[in-house]
Amino acid sequence: MIPNAAPTDSHSWRNGVDEWGRLWHQGRYAGGLVKTRDDLRRFSPPLDYADQFFEADQVNRVKRLYPDHCLFYGSHIGPFTAGFMAMGFERFFVCLSEDPGFVHELLEARTEWCLAMYKRAVRLGIDVAVLGDDAGHTHGTMISPGMWREFIFPHHQRIVRELSVPVIWHSDGAIQSLLPMAVEAGFAGLHGMEPDAGMDLGRIKKEFGRDLVLLGNVDVNVLFGPDLTGVRREVDRCLEQGTPGGGYMLSTCNSIFKGMNPAAVIELFRFARERVSR
Repeated sequence: MIPNAAPTDSHSWRNGVDEWGRLWHQGRYAGGLVKTRDDLRRFSPPLDYADQFFEADQVNRVKRLYPDHCLFYGSHIGPFTAGFMAMGFERFFVCLSEDPGFVHELLEARTEWCLAMYKRAVRLGIDVAVLGDDAGHTHGTMISPGMWREFIFPHHQRIVRELSVPVIWHSDGAIQSLLPMAVEAGFAGLHGMEPDAGMDLGRIKKEFGRDLVLLGNVDVNVLFGPDLTGVRREVDRCLEQGTPGGGYMLSTCNSIFKGMNPAAVIELFRFARERVSR
């Protein structure tokens, strides 16, 4: 991933209210302040502000050091996630019904910002974009497929159309019902496929493997304990389900984060290399 970071004077992922109306407390999301069109104007920074999130010198250094690597940029700034975080969950989802016109305006503004960020990354030389836009929870999607088509699908389609590199969609949760629209929008791939949410890699591979490169599905729960045999079993399962016919990249269903067993994380990648080199 190319180097990037929020400007030092931004409250994003830190403390306080950030430029998009999101409230943070000790690095954790704590709510959204956007309620009106005036709020939306106030919490929509100019698009050239995107330049401040990247340092070209650092990106060029990475490119020189790793000329054979695939460079990507990914962030949770997809319009759906950015929208409900700006307003707060309850207000956003109520507004979908009570004031859909305002939601459309909000999503348009957040799509413009999303494109500004990704286009800046493209100019810096990324090969792939990963669009973080969480759409589901453990038992289903946050909104119905019909509402997804009305409110979100056009923005995803536009993002894919306007970027000159392949775009992979990342989402947690049980999003099986949205995958036909992922294909229709033109996404090159899908990351996540959370096992705890019933995302069955084998079934997704059969239904969508011709249209989407699949990444993920390794259950992060196996990376917290000392059972390295369990880690190897999980790698075996994912490779057996995902690799037939090509189009699968092994990775965890979510991030690798603090609290995991380092030995388990190392074993995941060590054993994966061993498997693919056989």
